Amino acid sequence: MVPAPWARHAAMMYEGDDIGVHLTLNAEHPLYRWGPITHSPSLLSGDGGFPREIDDLWEHADPTEVHRECRAQIERAILWGFDVSHLTPHLTAITLRPEFFDVYLDLAVEFALPIRLPSTITEDQAGFPFRRLAADEGVVFPDHFDHDWSSGSRARVMRAFSDLRPGVTEIHVQPAIDTEEVRSLAGESANGWIDDLELMTNDHDLRELVERSGAVLIGYRALRDAMRRG
Repeated sequence: MVPAPWARHAAMMYEGDDIGVHLTLNAEHPLYRWGPITHSPSLLSGDGGFPREIDDLWEHADPTEVHRECRAQIERAILWGFDVSHLTPHLTAITLRPEFFDVYLDLAVEFALPIRLPSTITEDQAGFPFRRLAADEGVVFPDHFDHDWSSGSRARVMRAFSDLRPGVTEIHVQPAIDTEEVRSLAGESANGWIDDLELMTNDHDLRELVERSGAVLIGYRALRDAMRRG
């Protein structure tokens, strides 16, 4: 999240991992705030920074400013030294409205980057064929996205590896180091984020389950390379 506090510090720690740009137009926390990196008045809330609610963003955002801001976030990540592997939307803000999805797709084509698409919303519910539009432009995306907005992923991740379907599945977790800042930001939700880190780094049961499942572990860079090969 390029506009977020400490993003520059994260860039200084980069060692070549698959890192995407989480295109950000909302700042949902009441006290932990961030805002646009471009001059974009329509993307500001009354209390400072991006709007907290997606509906507020959708009501006021100028698509031209959305495009300029999102493009600047990608360019800044590249300037910081990231070998950007993909694009994702923060809080689905730019995937569920056609005029903002056009921005998402334009940037994916311009920078030749794969994207994450909604999983819990169908194209009928969204009101436009976002998967077909992406495919028609040659933009690559995972076939399945396994996630849950609630904090803590252990049971869901274990279940996901037991129920894998053919194709590429992205399994979403939110690992975080246990710090006072994280606990101040997230409250009880921090416990789930901290457990996600333990699950991803130290859980032997998960490693055995991955091996038994026959899954091939990849990152988004593999999808990016496939997309750029056409």
